[in-house]
Amino acid sequence: MTALQRDEWFERVIALAALTQAAAAVKQVARFGSIREVNAGRVVMDSVLNQNPDSVKAMYPNLSDLRLGLESLLQQIGATRDKDVEVTRYVVGILALERRLSRSDKALQELGQRITQMQRQKHDFQFSDDTIVASMGSTYSDLISPLGQPLKINGKQEFLQQPSNQHLIRALLLAGVRNAVLWRQLGGKRRHFIFNRQRMVRIAQQLLRELREHSEPLS
Repeated sequence: MTALQRDEWFERVIALAALTQAAAAVKQVARFGSIREVNAGRVVMDSVLNQNPDSVKAMYPNLSDLRLGLESLLQQIGATRDKDVEVTRYVVGILALERRLSRSDKALQELGQRITQMQRQKHDFQFSDDTIVASMGSTYSDLISPLGQPLKINGKQEFLQQPSNQHLIRALLLAGVRNAVLWRQLGGKRRHFIFNRQRMVRIAQQLLRELREHSEPLS
């Protein structure tokens, strides 16, 4: 199969894959108590603190870190009937929250201040990862969740009732919103899911094929 020319559509698909990976990770934490894929949660949560990347490649240099997201995205937008309704609902909810965030100057300003504070906690004061995740979780609860209808998370109560999992789920939702912002900044539109779906499917398929053939950084 001929390789597709890499253009802005590749970057949009990567941003969507990161968003979808956050949603899929939320489901795993809620259903199973942990994220099964190594680095899947960390890489998307790290993006929250990377507010001014030089490029999508700079934010996600290793495509293998987004394997879960690419597979989940392809499952949702591809021709297969085996779609994950739960992940789709989270993605739709995250996109709706990002849209509301973009219209609230006050929330955007406060979010920027919170992120700056978390960057200092991580880089200047070497706070633990758990503390940063908790800070991300409270940022989502305080600033993002009130913008729209609460996003209902389905799962097992034994996992949902654990404070550490609550922090992690909210931090992942914040990461989803961050990548929805990235997707929008790259020119992503809701209409693309209708009129450009096949193009996105082909790109996701190519990226996954490259991963299977050789795990290499984005080129």
